[in-house]
Amino acid sequence: MTPNTKTSNTSNTSNTPRTSYADGRAPVDPLAEPLKASTADARSLSVVLFRRLSTLTEGTAEYSYVRNTLIELNLSLVKFAARRFRGRSEPMEDIVQVGTVGLIKAINRYDVTRGVEFTSFALPTITGEIKRFFRDTSWAVKVPRRLQELRQSLARASDELEQVMGRLPTEAELAAHLGITDAELAEGRQAAQAYSSRSLDVCVQEDADPGTAQRALGREEPAYERIEDLEALKPLLERLPARDREILSLRFGQEMTQSEIGEQLGISQMHVSRLLNRTLQNLRSGLLTDAPPSDQSASEPTDESSPDAPDAPDAPDPRGSGARCVRRATATHG
Repeated sequence: MTPNTKTSNTSNTSNTPRTSYADGRAPVDPLAEPLKASTADARSLSVVLFRRLSTLTEGTAEYSYVRNTLIELNLSLVKFAARRFRGRSEPMEDIVQVGTVGLIKAINRYDVTRGVEFTSFALPTITGEIKRFFRDTSWAVKVPRRLQELRQSLARASDELEQVMGRLPTEAELAAHLGITDAELAEGRQAAQAYSSRSLDVCVQEDADPGTAQRALGREEPAYERIEDLEALKPLLERLPARDREILSLRFGQEMTQSEIGEQLGISQMHVSRLLNRTLQNLRSGLLTDAPPSDQSASEPTDESSPDAPDAPDAPDPRGSGARCVRRATATHG
């Protein structure tokens, strides 16, 4: 089937191609700002786009457009998975970039007809790609980034000079080629000795449980246990008032402070704290009792009822199981 490309005249999508089909199939509507879609909209739109993707020919402009939109819609999954590795030596931008590769692999392999939600399918793939990145670029000791880059420069320069000279270059030739001193060259050599890929037989310490990496890879992945919590939480989130859902998304998805949320919504930080605590308590009760969260928005006092009340400092994040589930559920589509 050959698609016809038309250009929409609307102000939002004047430069975005709109694809229609001769057999009457609905066109692929351009999405101006997919990253701002709500969690529910992103989930339902992803299903529609995956169904459309399965009907398109790989390599066409329409296929690339739909797939790129899916990537943008689900980038929050990558950020959610990357936050687990924020304490590592690699910059967060690099981790997100690697996680995006995992997201693309998940999109390429996902089969919408199997009835598995994409979030549940993609998270293990994204996390696995990030873990593979750390496995393949692990350092035996903490090495400054300057020395890591020097090690890479030495390796490249050695290969280049060997090709030109037909032999391995001397230390002096390497230093002259890179414009560094003998002392800097020695530092780079020392840094190279600290770099190694992790062996499956090397003893590791993971979650205070010693053993080999091979044994660790054979353990049950804790992320799979969280999927059940996420699935149980989704209907509770959907029954919440729109404002409560937005506050949860801003707090746990975008990691905004209560003060920042208050500024965006036009309410005080104290009021945000009350709404957040009430919502988390309702969700926690719903998870434990299977009861839907109560809607107390009508009985909640507004900020105007106590205009002189001072703003309290941002309350610490709740650390109960309900809050952890909310953080994961709201972060998956941000």
